[in-house]
Amino acid sequence: MRKTTFEDISKDLLHFITKSPSPYHVVKNMKSALVYSNYIELREEDEWNIEKGGHYVVTRNGSALISFTVPDEEIYSFRIVAAHNDSPTFQIKENPELQDNTYIRLNVEGYGGMIMNSWIDRPLSVAGRIYINKEGTITPEMIAIDGTTLIIPSVAIHMNREINKGYTWNIQKDLLPLYGTAETKISFMQMIAAAANVTTDSILGHDLFLYSRVPGTIWGIEKEFISSPRLDDLQCAFAAFRGYALAKKQNHICIYVLFNHEEVGSGTNEGAGSTLLLNTVLRIGQSLGYSFDKTMAMIARSWMVSADNAHAVHPNHPEYADFNNRPTLNKGIVIKHNASRHYATDGYSAARFRALCDNHNIPTQTFTNRSDISGGSTLGHISNTKLSIPTVDIGLPQLSMHSSYETAGIKDTSYLIDSMIAFFDEPK
Repeated sequence: MRKTTFEDISKDLLHFITKSPSPYHVVKNMKSALVYSNYIELREEDEWNIEKGGHYVVTRNGSALISFTVPDEEIYSFRIVAAHNDSPTFQIKENPELQDNTYIRLNVEGYGGMIMNSWIDRPLSVAGRIYINKEGTITPEMIAIDGTTLIIPSVAIHMNREINKGYTWNIQKDLLPLYGTAETKISFMQMIAAAANVTTDSILGHDLFLYSRVPGTIWGIEKEFISSPRLDDLQCAFAAFRGYALAKKQNHICIYVLFNHEEVGSGTNEGAGSTLLLNTVLRIGQSLGYSFDKTMAMIARSWMVSADNAHAVHPNHPEYADFNNRPTLNKGIVIKHNASRHYATDGYSAARFRALCDNHNIPTQTFTNRSDISGGSTLGHISNTKLSIPTVDIGLPQLSMHSSYETAGIKDTSYLIDSMIAFFDEPK
């Protein structure tokens, strides 16, 4: 099914990540690609006129995105794939500057469950949105400072001889990024205003985040690895999006959904716990003239894939993995299981997805946590509280999850693309 090499697809992924330093940039870039491909942009606040054969995209608050296609032929069900666009980072607080007689630092707080020391001594910058009053309307302006403007410096070992014996990081004290010296004349908010070509006084609010400027790379003696910031979950978001774009989508209403705020629980207006997906599905049915009962029957026949990266067995600490369910890089898509249903996968959805992949020679693996280590959760079971359909939680295997720089296999992105083409094009 794949017509390009593993390395070419990985280069495309790294380019996408570089151009998407914040969730808002991810949404903007995907929407632009869809509109360029003649998808019709809808707005939630307008009435919709959905037609068979149509291709559509709708965003919520520039922070979450849904794209869907309606086939010309008889429609069997909804086919849905979901991913998320946020990653652990630091969010910049209101009144951000902390100045003393020597330095200017920024006041930040943690966003998501990051590996804190992975942000130390890295080139950093700022991306996100500011909000200005534009002719009486509060208007967002997206920014991404293209240049290293911040670093979180470590304490030299000569000043802390115990650092290599273990250290508990305190964001309020240890992880405040250095912005300038006491003599720096351009304030942080002046820098932000200049990037948006507005005045400092016109900025009424902001959602600004740090992002790592360490470039992604393909590496290894056989180019078998890929490392980059934000692989979780932009690797799945990218691969699912490309598979959705390449599929013929002739039998189902095919939906690609990109949620925000997964890393902080999904309980927001743009998260998997919102009614965004449910509202969209119901509005599609209503606009097509379907009765409520027909739409409900289509939902009952539907199937969803929740795509969020998975833990690979660690080369230095294999003991952290389960006895038998030990995903490895470049060995295929990971089907994720959890007895407490932190993943939506059950025996049926796992079997169905595995059969789909087997039919197209796409390798799969399985993941469960060690029974004495509690893991994370993801989109599937949260989304199911609003739109309840059979769901499988999958991901691509990676190392260093929630580090500022993560590592994955060069082949697995392609496997997910191929599986999504098969998923959307399956007859029933």
